[in-house]
Amino acid sequence: MKKSSIKIIGIIILSLITLYNSTVFCQKKKDPVRVLLVTGGHSFDKSFESFMQSLPGIVVTHVKHPNALQMLRSENRKSYDVVLLYDMPQTISEQEKNDFIDCFKSGKGLVAWHHAFASYKDWPEYKEIIGGRYYYTPWTDSKGVTHPASTYKHDVNFRVKVANKKHPITKGISDFDIIDETYGSCCVNPGVNVLLATNEPTSVSSLAWTKKYGKSKVVTILLGHDEKAWNNPSFKQLLTQAILWAK
Repeated sequence: MKKSSIKIIGIIILSLITLYNSTVFCQKKKDPVRVLLVTGGHSFDKSFESFMQSLPGIVVTHVKHPNALQMLRSENRKSYDVVLLYDMPQTISEQEKNDFIDCFKSGKGLVAWHHAFASYKDWPEYKEIIGGRYYYTPWTDSKGVTHPASTYKHDVNFRVKVANKKHPITKGISDFDIIDETYGSCCVNPGVNVLLATNEPTSVSSLAWTKKYGKSKVVTILLGHDEKAWNNPSFKQLLTQAILWAK
């Protein structure tokens, strides 16, 4: 082989090595997803903070009611990528409603998690944002059928089925068993993309879903009441992938 050919091959190999190293370096330096975690209106286990810190690829800023919704104002949105609601407030001012709607129509990601499904019982638009509602009194659906008030039951051991195995949020997750609080007699809006389901009689059949609200990606997850659920590897993977997807 001629020296010139050997030299060219050497240059090509060196270039490939450089490209590979650059790619690996970029992957290692990938910025974590910045999460604005909102709590208040409901207590949680002492292990909650450590659980949140254990989620890979995520950094958390924790804000609490009554002043948490100030972070949804336009001037504060650059400090986070995704909002994670783990709250259960019932009151919201008109200004806060406007900020809430504007934030989640503008493209900011939203994950509504467990307790948050039961928030803002007197604000109809919240149901449209997250794709469903927990009702504190009997309610009538779009077909005119009346249902009893929503229910909850602690420490139910039940089977979770993956309804959409092709979605990034459920990637690598198979059907699993979990001990968790269930919500029954709830409304889940038609047209949402259901990710998880169950046949558990004390629970609404849909357990997690995605939807769009304006330009924003929205995920609602009914699982995850306490550390019994958080310690379930499938739940932890689900929540992590939901946050990463919503960005």
